[in-house]
Amino acid sequence: MSSRYNKSRVALAVATALSAATMGAAYGTGLQGKSPGTYVTGDFHNHTTCSDGSISMQKLVKKSTDKQDTPWGLDWFVQAGHGGNGNRNCTLAEDATLATPAFPLVTKQDGSIAGPTTAWSNSIPAVLPKGTPSNGNCPAGNTAPCPNMWRWQSVQEYQYPVLEYLSALKSKPLFIGVESVVAGHEHTSMSVITGQMPSSIFKQKLPTGPGYAPLGNANAIAQWEYCFDRGDSDKSRGNTVVGGAEGNNWDCSVAGSLNSADPNWDAVAQKLVPLAGAGNGERGHAKTVEAVKWMKQNHADGSYYVPAHLERAGPFNPNGNNGFNIEHLRDLNNAGPRISFGMETQPGHGASSERGEYTIRRNNISGVNVDSVGGTTYGGTGVYGAQIGGVWDALLGEGRNWWFFASSDWHNRGMFGPDDRRTSQDFYPGEYQRDYVLVRDRDRHGHSKAKDVLSPQEIVDGLRSGNSFAASGQLIDRLAFVACADTRLNDWLGNLLLETSTFLAALNNTDVNFGNCVTMGEKLVVRPGQEVVIAIAVRDPSGTNYSPYSFANPSLAQVGISQPLNKPVLDHIDVVRGQVSGYKTPNTPDYAGQWPSNWITNPNMDSVPAGAKNTTASVVRTFSSSNWKRADGQFRVMTFRIPHVNSSQYVRLRGTNLPASVPFETDPDGNPLPDLFTNAGQVNPSVPGGNDGQPAGVNLRIPCAAVGTTDFDGCPAHMPVINGQKMVAFDVAAWADLWFYSNPIYIEVRGGTQVAGVN
Repeated sequence: MSSRYNKSRVALAVATALSAATMGAAYGTGLQGKSPGTYVTGDFHNHTTCSDGSISMQKLVKKSTDKQDTPWGLDWFVQAGHGGNGNRNCTLAEDATLATPAFPLVTKQDGSIAGPTTAWSNSIPAVLPKGTPSNGNCPAGNTAPCPNMWRWQSVQEYQYPVLEYLSALKSKPLFIGVESVVAGHEHTSMSVITGQMPSSIFKQKLPTGPGYAPLGNANAIAQWEYCFDRGDSDKSRGNTVVGGAEGNNWDCSVAGSLNSADPNWDAVAQKLVPLAGAGNGERGHAKTVEAVKWMKQNHADGSYYVPAHLERAGPFNPNGNNGFNIEHLRDLNNAGPRISFGMETQPGHGASSERGEYTIRRNNISGVNVDSVGGTTYGGTGVYGAQIGGVWDALLGEGRNWWFFASSDWHNRGMFGPDDRRTSQDFYPGEYQRDYVLVRDRDRHGHSKAKDVLSPQEIVDGLRSGNSFAASGQLIDRLAFVACADTRLNDWLGNLLLETSTFLAALNNTDVNFGNCVTMGEKLVVRPGQEVVIAIAVRDPSGTNYSPYSFANPSLAQVGISQPLNKPVLDHIDVVRGQVSGYKTPNTPDYAGQWPSNWITNPNMDSVPAGAKNTTASVVRTFSSSNWKRADGQFRVMTFRIPHVNSSQYVRLRGTNLPASVPFETDPDGNPLPDLFTNAGQVNPSVPGGNDGQPAGVNLRIPCAAVGTTDFDGCPAHMPVINGQKMVAFDVAAWADLWFYSNPIYIEVRGGTQVAGVN
């Protein structure tokens, strides 16, 4: 059979002409009857000046969702800043281009613009924070005092109305989330969508003058933030003053828990406040598990809790608030499997001097500067997601619903302004990384809501389903990936039917919906010994991506490949398979395990504890131009069979623009190497005050030699220079090294190990 797929070929024409019913009959069970679905792109972790970002809500929404001025515009967007507090008014816009009738530009008495770095107390009129008083340093240009506003008040009273209005004005699915400051750990991306963005907002007549009265509310997420965010030390119960009764009067009790009988319970605040001192991390983790229980009890369908850049702060610290070990992920998933269902292991900050802000010796724990888990990122992904056979595979090997996510973690452009295409810190949501999530119409009859806008519930349901993939740098932008029980047709025709259906699904940006087939986040149940067919179709988009750089990729130049940074080409796709052995039992030896602290110098899986690895996981197929088929120029289609399936297992995908054995990027097996070799920042000493630190640039290895007339057609001026040679770092390093990851498909054998986490 030809390696080129073309719709004009007779075989494909015949297969395309076959009806869905014919295909379903061939695969044994007929149509599954799923709701129609489309893959849509989004981001749920980013920042404005309401926390520690650099721009307003209006500007971030425009940058993230506009498809003209910023062509990377996303289909859905969650505005999420840090929990805790802040003293800047992010609802004020920077300039007239961002002004709207309901939220016009605000000017001071001297005629200057009161922008999003204006303190709440310096706003016009002044805004007085509620709850326990908390003073902050005044932002530049503001006059003291500049008290902090608790995040619950900011979300409930100021951010939500602006975002609801913008959602209605732009007909865009927008809602509020929080990057929680986690008790016992570092950060988590979360939301409680109850009350947010009711469909009626798209049917109303919007105001033509200042002011907007929201039809929905963010009360639920505001309460969660007050009750469970480590950064929120307010004791007011969401009221105007501590001890008063005017306001929310929140009680943070969790049914079935100790609550007031817990020694960590604060009677005034009506919430858990973990006691300081030794064991604070353990007590904090216990509070975080309570947070997930609360979400399950009160907002089971309307919430999510996804640990963010979870390797960054190092391993778990029982006496502090640092990272997550695998047992903590298991605890969270056990407490709320429909709420804590994945990890943000492909972090933002992709253009930082330390990619993802992961680095060796990053955080001080008990007087020692410890590495981010894994030491750094690997092709922009943390070691928990990047290492085959590691933490992610260990969780999948239990049959858990634990999905892979990416985020922008937008704050600023580093040494550049927010409108510059160059960056030495962050990419905008959608510009570099994006989550592709299949969102199904919940009523199966097409959208009935005004203006056909997706709801927050549909988006959260999509995230929860696991039917998603993440890609950086627009390496791919379509994926159809299915596992099917063997057909009653011969292998050639059966494969052709499935390849055709998979190609058409990718072409239409939906999933395959016929026969005894499943896709990402689902499980296929087969009889012992049955054969399973795997089909994959991806689009490697032609033309340019959103990189501003047109010079040749310096990483590929090392191996004689000339490929513009803004025209990446998918080099290969790996299929990873692992066996499922069932859930681990809490408090048993293989339930817990800390990733080795010396991984950057000794990346040896033998040193990984049994509870944090899955030794059955491996690459079982690699597809490239030598063995995939081409369709319509941009699509790559591939099929293989797993014969005689006698044990429960899973398959997942990863792909990259880099071939194997690219110096300082990939090893001989095509695995990503540590990003340490493109990290430009200085490295801390091993002990605070020590003398074994490393200067900036010491680990850089890849020359950036392209010469142009501008910073865009030649190696840009902000690349670090070592011995007179520009070296790859910052945003160039990110655009050079692209990866995508799919979520898994499970295969459960009747009578074998149950894939308990997936229905």
